[in-house]
Parts: sequence; C-alpha cells; structure tokens
Amino acid sequence: MLYDVYYKFLSIINSPAFLRGFFDNRFYLILLVIILMRVKYTTYNSLWLSSLVNIPGTILHEFMHFFVGMLLNARPCNFTIFPRRGEDGSYVMGSVGFRNVTFYNAVPASMAPLLLLPIGFYLNRYFLPTMEPTFVNYVLYVLLQTIIIENAMPSGADFRVARMYISGVLLYGFIFLSLFLML
Repeated sequence: MLYDVYYKFLSIINSPAFLRGFFDNRFYLILLVIILMRVKYTTYNSLWLSSLVNIPGTILHEFMHFFVGMLLNARPCNFTIFPRRGEDGSYVMGSVGFRNVTFYNAVPASMAPLLLLPIGFYLNRYFLPTMEPTFVNYVLYVLLQTIIIENAMPSGADFRVARMYISGVLLYGFIFLSLFLML
C-alpha cells in the first residue's frame, strides 16, 4: 500500500501540468529558497549540525581561496573545513592560511569566492536546460544554486584581509574601473 501511495505521489508531482505550473511561477522558487535557508538557520544552535549542513558550501568557498592564492603565489599553508568557535563566539566553518600575502595577491585571494558566481551562472545557462524536468531535479538544482551563490559571498574576515592592503584595493579598483570604462 505504501508503495502505491509513493508512486501515486510521484506521478502527481512529475505530471507535466504540475511541473509547468511549478516551474513557471517564481513565487514557488522564492518560497523554496526561503525554506532551504530556514532549515539551514535552524541548525545554527549546534556547531556540528551546522557544519554538516554547511560543508558543501564551505569546501567550495575555501577551495576558491586556496586555488587563487596558489595561482598568485600567496603560498597556502593550511586548509581546514573543520568548524570551530571564533573569538567572538560565532562559528568559523573553515579557513585557508597563507604564508606570502602581499599587496598584489591579498585582494584576489580574499575575494576569490566571488568566482563561484560565474560557475552558478554557467550551471543555470547550460546545465539546467539539459536536465530532465522533474520535481526532484528542480529541488536539487535550487539547492545546488543556493549553496553556490550563498558561498560565493566573501565573509567579514575576507573583507578585513582585503582592506589590510589598501594599495592592492586601489590597484584592483583601478583595473576594474578601467575594464568597465572600456566596455
């Protein structure tokens, strides 16, 4: 009997009429993202439960720091995704340490998670249209995009590191302004 109920439920949520109504209404997308975020925030009472929920995004975020730091000779010396309590009592989900932070690599290494945004855009543009349109695929897609976009945002510590090297901020500000004006 449970088997029949399960397959009846799947046939309803994967019916073309239901999927068309669900996919074409942005209200449901926003609702789904808010539900996912609420579920995530309810885990913040427990360090380990919070880290379990945040591990995929933490890996992406910290890997981007590591990768850009390695490319720009910041010499990454440690990489951790193990959570710990910060000095202010908040949770620190992960970190990357560098041995050679200078004016030319501090800003790109600290702002490196922003490189996740083009990855999310690429997935939206080229991967989503190839997915089979099922309810489960859509929920998984929204979950993946939520993880990517949320973890693309640099943390407060990332901004503090970038601000420590004002010459680097000015250098990259000038480069981006020049590129923007050339468009």
